[in-house]
This record gives sequence, structure tokens and C-alpha cells, in this order.
Amino acid sequence: MVIVAAVTCAVGSLLWTLFTGFVDPDVALAFGVLIAVGELARITLPGNREVAPIASAGAIGYTFLLDVGGDPVNHSAWQVIAVVSVGIALGALPHIAVGRAPRWSDLARRGLVVVLIALAFRPFAERMSPDSQHWWLVLCVMAALVMASWLVDSGVAAAIRAERLRTRLSVAIRDESRAQFALGMAIGSSGILIALASTVTGLAGLLVFTAPLLVTQVAFRRYAEIRLTYLQTVRALSRVTEVGGYVETGHSRRVSRLAHAIGCEMGMRESELLALEYASLMHDIGQLSLRSPIASGATVLASPREQRRIAELGSAVIRETGVLDSVAELVRRQCESLHGDGDDGPPPLGSRIIKVANAFDDLVGESTDRDRVEAVLQRLRMDTGHEYDPDVVETMARVLDRPAARW
Repeated sequence: MVIVAAVTCAVGSLLWTLFTGFVDPDVALAFGVLIAVGELARITLPGNREVAPIASAGAIGYTFLLDVGGDPVNHSAWQVIAVVSVGIALGALPHIAVGRAPRWSDLARRGLVVVLIALAFRPFAERMSPDSQHWWLVLCVMAALVMASWLVDSGVAAAIRAERLRTRLSVAIRDESRAQFALGMAIGSSGILIALASTVTGLAGLLVFTAPLLVTQVAFRRYAEIRLTYLQTVRALSRVTEVGGYVETGHSRRVSRLAHAIGCEMGMRESELLALEYASLMHDIGQLSLRSPIASGATVLASPREQRRIAELGSAVIRETGVLDSVAELVRRQCESLHGDGDDGPPPLGSRIIKVANAFDDLVGESTDRDRVEAVLQRLRMDTGHEYDPDVVETMARVLDRPAARW
């Protein structure tokens, strides 16, 4: 629905603008080029969020533009939407040409933010002169519209995320707000600065006030690359037990995938899901200390003492990284019973999820036989209340009822 709405607005605005003609075409061209370049330089942040800070700031700047070098501009909201849509499309084409299609929902959201601001601001633009004595009121209106559009965008993004991950909407809203606030405010403030600075500097203000945002984008890109390196390292480390013959091929990946789906269904936050993913990938790494592998690597069949030893050794290995202590704690306590084995109380939810997901995959493996799956679920249900968390087991049953492609 978001994509359909964005496409409809873009096509309708472009046709209307072509019919009525472009106002100040040189200004429209300059901002259109900036938006296209910004879209070409888009980045993907952790959580698979695709953003284009420079393009978004340029689009907001064009929406709020009142004056260029002393000459008033009077383009309509429909022209703003048309220019932004064409710029986004041109910037996305090179990515599509080499097989890197954008996330269409994110692309549509970037367009709809501009639609909302343009329709709210441009009809009253003639009454808002930045050189009047009420310039502060103009600034407040711009800031309020940026904040309102950010709230709407975060809500739409959260709804899409909740549907995609099958998690609670309230959790998705909180995750999106935390993930997008800093960058959203940087984009919004840069857009306002571009619009106001163009009053004095003309189109040169595009370059001057885009530079700080470019530095911010480089920092966010570096952060995203570091997070990706962490995940790739963890995935590579999880393969060691498979290559060494300690567990079945694909076991860690299947446990991680199932645990992540259970965590989403139970409303875990994004940071908790990331720790759960790391821990579930490396939950069997302690088996490398065994003199002889367990049959099929099924730790669920090992003695409680052996399970505890594997978990503690795996946790010790992970703690050596110096940055994954929370992950190490999840791995250490994965073998504990529902109410805990010591004075630390019940194990954290992530550990309880790993325990259930690992036991299920140990007993089912790659089999897709429904009777076998049901038999294992019944076996786990018989041990709920002591070994396994009944809420986790029932949540897993709901996840398994969905097509595998949905989790």
C-alpha cells in the first residue's frame, strides 16, 4: 500500500507539472541532481534499513525553499513531488542496472515524507518570507513539519517491520524510533539549513550545507560496515564446529534462524535479537573442547554435566573477544533448567529460546516430516515447567506452523 501510494503521487505530480510547466527550472534541476546523487550514494544501516541522507536532505531543502539569492521561488507542492520523484528514480537506476534493487518500501517512504511536508508547507510558502521580522516563526514551522514527518515515517517503518518480522508493533515502533532519531534529525536540520542558506548564498548553499551531512553519512557507513564484519566473523566462527565434524552441517544456521523467529514473535527488542542471533550461531562452540564428538552433535542427548561444561567453555571463548559479554552470558546459561541452576535465578529469555531451538533441531535436523515435528514438539511439551519454558515452546509451535519462507 505504501509503494502504491508513493507511485500514484509521483506519477500524478509529474503529469500535472508537465502539463502546467516547471517554475524556476534551473533551481529544480540543481536540486534534482543533488537528490539523484544522494540516492546513488544510499547506504544500508544495521537492521537492513536503507537510507539516503543526502537525497532526503536535498528533498526537504527543496520543499522548504522560499528564496534563492534574493529571488523568490514559487514552485508548487506538485512540482516538489515531481522533482524529488524523478531525482530518486534516476539515482536508483544505476543500482537496479547492476542487480542491486532498492528496498521498495524504504524508497516509497522517502518519497511519501516529501509528499507530506510539501502538501503541508508549499500552499502557504508565499506568506513565509525568511527576511521578515517573523523569521523565527518560519523556522518553527519547518522544524515542526520535520518532526511530524519523522514521527509518521517511523510509524510506517515500524508497521512494515512488524509485518515482515512478525513482531509486536509496539516493539517495532521503539526500535525504529531509536534507530532513526539521530539520522532523521540530522537530515531534517540539514534540509532546513539548505533552504534558509539558499536565501543568501544562492544555489552554492547546496554544496556548503551538504558537506556536513556527507561526513555524517561516512560515519554511519563505517558503523554499518563494522556491524556487518561482526556478523560475518560470528558466522564464520560458527562453521568451525561443522567443519570439524562436531555438529551436523547447517545446525547452527537453523538454530539461529528458528531462535530469531521465536524472539521476534515474543517481542524482543532489536538489540536483544542481535545478541540472540550471535549466541545461537555460537551456542555449540564449546564442543571444540571435547576429545570425541557427541553423536550427531546433539547436546540434548548429553548428560547435564557435559552440557554445562560445553556451555561454559563456549562462553569463555566468546568472552575473549572483549565485546560480546552479553552474548557469552546467553551461551553460558543455555543449558540451565527453566528456574536456573544456581543463585543467578532463571536464565535470560535468550538462553531459554536457544535451549528450545537447539533441542528441536537436535531431534529433527533437516527433516520436514510433519509427524516427526509434532512428535518432537510433544516431547518438549512434556518437559515444560522444569527444563523448557512453556511460552517459548508454544511460540515455536506457532512459528513452525508458518511456511518456512516466512521465518
